[in-house]
Amino acid sequence: MSNIDADLIRRIHDDLRDDLDEEIELELEDRQLERIAEDGTPRPPEDREARHAYFRELFRLQGELVKLQDWVVATKHKVVILFEGRDAAGKGGVIKRITQRLNPRVCRVAALPAPNDRERTQWYFQRYASHLPAGGEIVLFDRSWYNRAGVERVMGFCSDDQYEEFFRSAPEFERMLVRSGIQLIKYWFSISDDEQRLRFLGRIHDPLKQWKLSPMDLESRRRWEEYTRAKEIMLERTHIPEAPWWVVPADDKKKARLNCIHHLLAQMPYQEVERTSIAMPERERHEDYERQPVPPEMIVPAAY
Repeated sequence: MSNIDADLIRRIHDDLRDDLDEEIELELEDRQLERIAEDGTPRPPEDREARHAYFRELFRLQGELVKLQDWVVATKHKVVILFEGRDAAGKGGVIKRITQRLNPRVCRVAALPAPNDRERTQWYFQRYASHLPAGGEIVLFDRSWYNRAGVERVMGFCSDDQYEEFFRSAPEFERMLVRSGIQLIKYWFSISDDEQRLRFLGRIHDPLKQWKLSPMDLESRRRWEEYTRAKEIMLERTHIPEAPWWVVPADDKKKARLNCIHHLLAQMPYQEVERTSIAMPERERHEDYERQPVPPEMIVPAAY
């Protein structure tokens, strides 16, 4: 095996280890931080400390996100956050960390599928507008109306006239949202050619992640340079004062998540909202109530 192959395998293993870390994050509580388990692979002490530092900072930022959520509800603020970037750039990972500890009735994700036949005849922005927030809500778009400037342009799913009309309409549509009281924040997750290749290889060789790779994703890999040109045009023509683009360097997944959440928190003048104290009520007990046993055939078998 060549040194290049060995290095690639090591990096894929590191990427899979990151996936394990992600699953730990989804279940881990603040009080369990000091008991993070190793994954069985010997790791240098500084690597372990870096993981612990990452978890500590992630939990701290998620605590701030909860404060932000309370402030949004209390002030009836309206927030829309767009997450754009190449396939495997890490958009879903940061969205997961933002929403992980928030109330889904306050903070929700809009991830729209390809338009159906009826939607293709509508005003282009119509199907996105139905997902916009009311007062006291945050909506995260996992891809957005910028599909037209990216995948639709590169794959030929829109005409030149539709493409140009998008660039005339998008800035006006966004200015209209801002005038209506919606705060619009736009993130582009930027990864290198080499990093995307690594992440695609990780998905190809991981049966639990192969579903993430569609034929469109693989074709986008082939058309890397076309996507780059489309991205550059998009950023140039839709970077407006009312809704500027923010580029997140995302080759390092963990740093990208922390940097994005930290930046997001800085975009709003939120304050901690005082909550009323919570007291556990006494349970009522009635002498005439007798709990009925559950029939054995209804019980889920204890396989574990």
